[in-house]
Amino acid sequence: MNKLLSLIFGLIIFLGCKDSKIKNGQNQLSSKLYHKSQVVLEKDGWVFRDLNKNKKMDIYEDVRQSIDERVEDLLSQMTLEEKAGMMFINGVPVSTDAVPDGKQGLKGFVATQPPITENMSAKKMAHFNTWDIPDDLSILAKWYNNVQQLAENTRLGIPITMASDPRHHFNKKNTDVASPGFTQFCEMPGFAAIGDENLVKQFANIVRREFMAVGFRESLSPQIDLATEPRWARISGGFSEDASLTSRLAKPYIEGLQGEKLTNGVACMTKHFPGGGPQKEGLDPDFIFHKGQVYPGDNFDYHLIPFEAAFESNTAGVMPYYGVPTDQTDENVAMAFNKTIITTLLREKYNYDGVVCTNWGLLTDIPMGPDVTWEARAWGVEHLSAAERVLKVIEVGCDQFGGESLPELVVQLATEGKIKEERIDTSVRRLLRQKFELGLFDNPFVDETKVTEIIGAENSKILGEKTQQISMTLLKNENSTLPLAKKKHKVYIKNLDSIAVAKYAKVVSSPEEADFAILRLNTPWYPVETKNFIAASFHHGDLDFKAKEKKEILNLLKRVPTIVNIYLDRPAVIPEITQYAAAVIADFGASDKSVCEVLFGNSEPQGKLPFELPSSMNAVRDQKTDVPYDSQNPLFEFGFGLKY
Repeated sequence: MNKLLSLIFGLIIFLGCKDSKIKNGQNQLSSKLYHKSQVVLEKDGWVFRDLNKNKKMDIYEDVRQSIDERVEDLLSQMTLEEKAGMMFINGVPVSTDAVPDGKQGLKGFVATQPPITENMSAKKMAHFNTWDIPDDLSILAKWYNNVQQLAENTRLGIPITMASDPRHHFNKKNTDVASPGFTQFCEMPGFAAIGDENLVKQFANIVRREFMAVGFRESLSPQIDLATEPRWARISGGFSEDASLTSRLAKPYIEGLQGEKLTNGVACMTKHFPGGGPQKEGLDPDFIFHKGQVYPGDNFDYHLIPFEAAFESNTAGVMPYYGVPTDQTDENVAMAFNKTIITTLLREKYNYDGVVCTNWGLLTDIPMGPDVTWEARAWGVEHLSAAERVLKVIEVGCDQFGGESLPELVVQLATEGKIKEERIDTSVRRLLRQKFELGLFDNPFVDETKVTEIIGAENSKILGEKTQQISMTLLKNENSTLPLAKKKHKVYIKNLDSIAVAKYAKVVSSPEEADFAILRLNTPWYPVETKNFIAASFHHGDLDFKAKEKKEILNLLKRVPTIVNIYLDRPAVIPEITQYAAAVIADFGASDKSVCEVLFGNSEPQGKLPFELPSSMNAVRDQKTDVPYDSQNPLFEFGFGLKY
């Protein structure tokens, strides 16, 4: 009897352990999957997601199989329409009620876009990005989970990949995506000013954890273009004008964001191949008024150096830029239409077999209001139809179209025999492989209850503020003006929050009452004349303050000893301001609090300029667009920075 009881008891324990192993994710399925997924099955003691709902474990559903085997099995089951849908990624709105096709609280440009449900059902799309998001990031996580539940109930259950532009930088420009809730660090040139690889990796690890918490598994970053043309409007998105420094920091960024394995990482889409910095007159090729990407210094290869570092770090994706590499290849067409750039250089010379996704909006114009159109960035192939543009992009070796929802054109081209399905399979293979590497087929869901715990954690905030502060770069400090003694001086302030400053000094209402003035400035910019309001918001144009504004600034500097803090989203031209200021200190994205922490000595500036500051606009115009630190007699050289 005792033996029988022991046998029964042992059997119960065995079965309980077996069930526990299954439920606890013996084969990589986590407990939250049981709470979220509607297609989890157990068969022959093994748990899997029955994504195609056929009541059996297909190879692509089996975590024991290799990724290549899973990809081939799924690819063999996909229709032409489903394959075509994989080749497009576009922006979608996020409703504040977390309903995938909801309309509540939508804001921004993307609010006018079709809901994600429409692109998933009608277009068979499985890759998306978003710009404006709810302030409550828990809602974003819930919305994402709801979308993944819809995805697993499609015919093959292919999970979506959600992508995002960078959201972890303190900035004051209205051209950047909204970043509610995410930890705020300095901008990328600030990391170059600090020059610490370990710090970049810490930053990237925080971005990885915070992005994964809400379902962002692809980042449209890093931007590793070189700031060799100081007027270019997108300098603040990259590191520096120096190829070696940029390469050195790109590696820990990619490695930190992607993680040791992509199953616990965020796929990087490194941009903008082969380097977007050398824009003529700094005019961005996002817009029709661009003048081409030029190389008067015959320095094309210099701009490739950071990408070589990205390839060594196994970047999951690459994004070519809009620019036309003028007279560098056999045809003057934009990068994503250029076979020499994509096939000869990227695919063959660098042997790159990851995903290549075009920048956004190459195929179709965007109506923006009465008599306002944002033209498709099909530079050099404007005469081609949308279908012909699709054909050319695929033929040159790209895999995916950014900012478009036109898979029907791929289907049309294949049906007409203009594209072989085998060529489509090549791109879809790469896209599927990335999804499997990210682990999305095995568990795409996030834990909504952990969002506030992970995002904006106290230690992350402390590090974020630290980067804002130590990246600040001291350019002038006459008579050791800085740091100012705390709670000692009367200060007149301009463009700062008086409440923030009052914690450090007495704020007075006029320069005459003050011991010092503190003036925050932004690098000047002058909008291009255009009806496109997005183009008009880009920081183009000259880098110096013009007569009226400069006169007002200099008047203050001559009335009272003044500390000038200038935000360098581009290299400012400030010789007269530097001459008359008591101290000049640059920041690369910093709050008023962070600025005060440095000015009043609680933190010390450690930055070195990631690009030179020219001495005049004539020097800017005379320098070569593709060559680093080559303006005549710069006011401050690359790498300059004082200490307290």
